[in-house]
Amino acid sequence: MRPLAAALVLATAVSSGCSSPAPADWILRGGTLYDGTGAPPREADVAIVGDSIVAVGDVSGFEAARELDVSGLAVAPGFVNMLSWATETLLEDGRGLADIAQGVTLEVFGEGSSMGPLTDSMKAVMVSSQGDLTFDVTWTTLGEYLEHLERRGVSPNVASFVGATTVRVHELGYDDRAPSAAELARMQDLVRAAMAEGALGVGSSLIYAPAFYADTDELVALVSAAAESDGMYISHMRSEANRLLEAVDELIHIARVSGAPAEIYHLKAAGADNWGKIDDVVARVEAARAEGIRVSADMYTYTAGATGLDAAMPPWVQEGGYDAWAARLADPAIRARVLTEMRSPTDEWENLMAQAGSPDRVLVVGFRADSLKRHTGKTLAAVAEEMGLTPEEAAIELVIRDGSRVGTVYFLMSEDNVRRQVALPWMSFGSDAGAPAPEGVFLESNPHPRAYGNFARLLGRYVRDEGLIPLEEAVRKLTSLPADNLGLRRRGRLAPGFHADLAIFDPDEVGDRATFESPHHLSVGMRHVFVNGIPVWQDGAHTGATPGRVVRGPGWTGWDDGSP
Repeated sequence: MRPLAAALVLATAVSSGCSSPAPADWILRGGTLYDGTGAPPREADVAIVGDSIVAVGDVSGFEAARELDVSGLAVAPGFVNMLSWATETLLEDGRGLADIAQGVTLEVFGEGSSMGPLTDSMKAVMVSSQGDLTFDVTWTTLGEYLEHLERRGVSPNVASFVGATTVRVHELGYDDRAPSAAELARMQDLVRAAMAEGALGVGSSLIYAPAFYADTDELVALVSAAAESDGMYISHMRSEANRLLEAVDELIHIARVSGAPAEIYHLKAAGADNWGKIDDVVARVEAARAEGIRVSADMYTYTAGATGLDAAMPPWVQEGGYDAWAARLADPAIRARVLTEMRSPTDEWENLMAQAGSPDRVLVVGFRADSLKRHTGKTLAAVAEEMGLTPEEAAIELVIRDGSRVGTVYFLMSEDNVRRQVALPWMSFGSDAGAPAPEGVFLESNPHPRAYGNFARLLGRYVRDEGLIPLEEAVRKLTSLPADNLGLRRRGRLAPGFHADLAIFDPDEVGDRATFESPHHLSVGMRHVFVNGIPVWQDGAHTGATPGRVVRGPGWTGWDDGSP
């Protein structure tokens, strides 16, 4: 009998009046429950059998093998990280420490690029482009990658969208052209295959080459294939700056035509000239929702984004992948053209250096080359001065010398807009980062502090300290809202029959400690975290347990009477 079925049979027997107490693996006593629905908190006990919650409130029919006193603490469903880049960090360290320490129990991957499906050449590129984190690529499909993580052992659960960029590269390589009818049909079949393996839908990231080369009709075709299995479309839109409103319109159009729900990755208005557009963005989303189109968004709780120096250079120069890009940059005539375009205002592509407003508002934080690691955490302005170059010239030289796009932080957003977005009822949260640990190889680069603090910062700064939303509403946005948007089964609520993924924290203490200057600091205030009924974080320390599972979307062909 599957664990869910066994747990429900046991709970039914208890409720029907069996005379002797039934065994439970855990009973949590005296906590203040935030059940994920947004309902007011209440004091209640929780009984866990196997991987499932079997009782909430009256647990007198159960006798626990282990009890945990959680009085004075908030007890919530485990948090969903809607935009995780822990794809590689979990291969290095399955604990997912930075996120587990914040109560994250589900990592959702797939912003444009996914870890499958892969060709042999894609596998070779994945290996050759590795930096501090190295790993063998032993899988081909997205489902095989997720199962590889589960077999290796990970603390959080894992799920993924299939990347629109990934299926494009699979069929077209890095060329700037439209797919033929046959190629597009094969791309759709790759999406269908990924959905059958449990993908959540299609993810895109449209400011970057080669995703930039895809037109709207191509995206509609891919998302329509996912919609056949109730998949979702989620997108780093074509613009978050000068053409932000047009990009929102494109996302809503794709949702309307395909029939799929859609979500905006890390909603923002980038660049001071665009900050005032946030009202129009909200109006467009809410008009679409009123029309019956399921549109939502997620965000991170900072005014800076993090990506690479590729986001400061025109997409045409990047056609063909890194090697072709670097070769073009080394050509004096092409370099001169690139420099001119980097310095010229444009709506044709997304120049994050321009949107930051100054090279003093750009940090270089991640290098492959040991010779360049001394620049980690410096502003681009400071590095350019040291090199005797303009900031644009320095950006080009760093890309060539490092053999990578160079990890970069751009200060782009308004704090007022961050506060406004936190309160939107259709807003969930994603770190847009890996899940590192403050030790070992992870110290070789500086992540954005969101890798360590995104969720704790919400609960500490914006909920407790600034009172922007009640704690029960914040928990809803971290749990049932994303779980429902993703179409997940038995996740996102504290209720009998749901998986025992729990985040137990001190509301008076929870908060982030990572900064841009010193990012490698775990957040504080999270006391206990359970994943599938197993404690992975207890008394503020990792237990070493790795019970994380693959969480699959609605198109998975393996559904039966239980749910993973």
